[in-house]
Parts: sequence; C-alpha cells; structure tokens
Amino acid sequence: MNPKVKRGLKWGSISLAVIIVIAYFFVSYMIASGLTNYDRRDQEDNPQSYGLEYEEVEFTSRDNDITLEGWYLPGENDKPTIIFVHGIGSTRSGDNLVEFASEMVDRGYNILMFDMRGHGTSGGDRVSGGYYEQQDVLGAYDYLIERGIRSDSIGLLGVSMGAGTGILAAAQEPGIKALVADSTYAKVSNLLSNETSRKTKIPKAITPVFTPAVTLMAKMFYGISIGSLVPEDAVHDLDYPILVIHGMADTRIYYSHGERVYYEAKANSTIWLLPDVDHVDAYLDHPEEYVNKVDNYFTDRLE
Repeated sequence: MNPKVKRGLKWGSISLAVIIVIAYFFVSYMIASGLTNYDRRDQEDNPQSYGLEYEEVEFTSRDNDITLEGWYLPGENDKPTIIFVHGIGSTRSGDNLVEFASEMVDRGYNILMFDMRGHGTSGGDRVSGGYYEQQDVLGAYDYLIERGIRSDSIGLLGVSMGAGTGILAAAQEPGIKALVADSTYAKVSNLLSNETSRKTKIPKAITPVFTPAVTLMAKMFYGISIGSLVPEDAVHDLDYPILVIHGMADTRIYYSHGERVYYEAKANSTIWLLPDVDHVDAYLDHPEEYVNKVDNYFTDRLE
C-alpha cells in the first residue's frame, strides 16, 4: 500500500475515533442536562376545593440555599403531622395528593405539603433525583420542629422520586419516626435508561451505553452523585418498620424496586403490592383501602 495512503487511513481512523468520543460525551452531557431539567407545572388542585383550612408557608432547605413554598393543613393538635413529598416533574398538588390529604385531615392528621426545588413555586432551577432534594425534605422537618411540633409525631409519605428521597432524608434524621414509600426506586442508576428514553429520542435499547458517561457528567457539571442515591441501602439506617406501596403494572419504576427496598427494611415492615395498578395510582384505584392502610401504619408508629 502506498505510504501516503496508509498514513491517510491511519489519521482518518484516529479522526473518526476522536469524533465518536466527542459525540459520545456530548450526547451524555445533553442527557445529564435533560434529566436535571423539568418544565414546571402549575398546581393541579387546591385545599379550598375540599373545604380545608390551610396556611401558605415558606421555609428553606436544611442547607439554606433554596426557598420552598407549601401548604400547612391543620388537623387535631394531638394527632401526628405528615410531610408529603411529591414525585419528579410534579408538584405538591399532583398525583391526587390534595384529595388524599383531605382524607387524612378528616381523620385528624396535620399535613405539610410543599414543592421541592425546581418544582411548582419553590426556588431552584435543577432537579437531582433526590440528591439535593433530601435537603428540602429535611428543611420541611426543621420547619415543623420550629413550629413546636414534637419530632416523635412527625412522619413522611413520599411518592415516586419523593418516596426514594424520603428514605434518603429519613436515614439522616433520627427525629423522623415513620415513613410510607409509594412507588419508590431502589437505586437511581437503574432508572437512567428508562428516564433517558422518556425524555429523549434515544432508543431505550442503546441508552445503557451512555450511563457511565451520564453519571460522570452529572457529577462534573451538577455535583450530583448518582451512585449515592440508593434507598435500598439507606433504609438500613432506619430503626423502625416502614410501609412500602407499589403497583405491579408500574412501567416507570418496576415493582421489583419496591420489593428490594422492603427486603432491606427493618423487620415487621409491610409491603402492599397491587396488581394492575400503574405508577403512583394506588390511591386513585383503591382510595379507601389506601387511606386505611396509611392511617393504620401512622397510628401504630406515631400515637
């Protein structure tokens, strides 16, 4: 082969390889950026729709870098106070949470509902799958303590990302004594392929190829440690039983995630698996049973 042709092929191959690497990391960066950026949604519901008394509240995340807005719904003074934690891309009023809150208030519970950072009317412009949002949940807990509410009467109920975030936050705060996890993830890295295919045009079959670089980009550009978002590990730090709820028809977060968290939770924890129920639809499809199970759990734990 002609030496010039040979050199040309060599440099051509090197150039192609460089272009492929650059394209790979560029696409990975775009995926990481997209997964941390969700369009804000308006509130879907309001306590007034159910004749509920409520107070507009504002507090900061525990790290004091984000202002969060929410509603405090008073029940009875001697009843527990439950912090509701919504899912990614949602709001405090999404996923039928206000209707469910009205049921709990009717049973005497006090409820704190708030928008996490980057959602609803709260501050912040990025989401992190629970990494920074843990500070928001802990800020909500701190706010209740400042209101004079006893820590042994405070519980968490989270849905989807809010469930995983609730577990991660509760593992850092021994004052939280009860937790209900509805449609939780067990490990965020297991969801990257699914979420990438939901938010981009990249075929799901090839999204795992980008996972290592997406993880790197999330850390480099946004300070998010995806590898630390593992509720199935964090639940080991909870010294009380939890209630796990998961629809078996959930295609966004497979119910095996809920099972994994349940298997790692403290003895006497409970899991409620619902056939033919999609992502965070347990209350929508089985409202009376849902309220009864959650009420019974919090009553056992906090009263």
